Amino acid sequence: QVQLVESGGGLVQPGGSLRLSCAASGSIFSIYAMGWYRQAPGKQRELVAAITNVFTTNYGDSVKGRFTISKDNAKNTVYLQMNNLKPEDTAVYYCNADYGPLRDLEVWGQGTLVTVSS
Repeated sequence: QVQLVESGGGLVQPGGSLRLSCAASGSIFSIYAMGWYRQAPGKQRELVAAITNVFTTNYGDSVKGRFTISKDNAKNTVYLQMNNLKPEDTAVYYCNADYGPLRDLEVWGQGTLVTVSS
């Protein structure tokens, strides 16, 4: 199994930056991809960004050019650098990992709240 622990959320003013971290433990060798999703009140959970084990990345349209996903294999950690934050980025951000020999398993972190407000 894989476990995920997120950190880095908080309150930031519009135009500001935050970096989220997601540390993986357990069967990390079987992780195929990790990503960040977010869910705002009253809205469905949506993809923010994802990165595979060969460093292929994918971004949601609303964050392209502002957010960057990266990973440090030595630390088993994925990061989400968020720049030029907007009030509409306010949400609970969840880390996700797809893993397993058949790539059919997934795990979610506990979520971290990001609030963009003046």
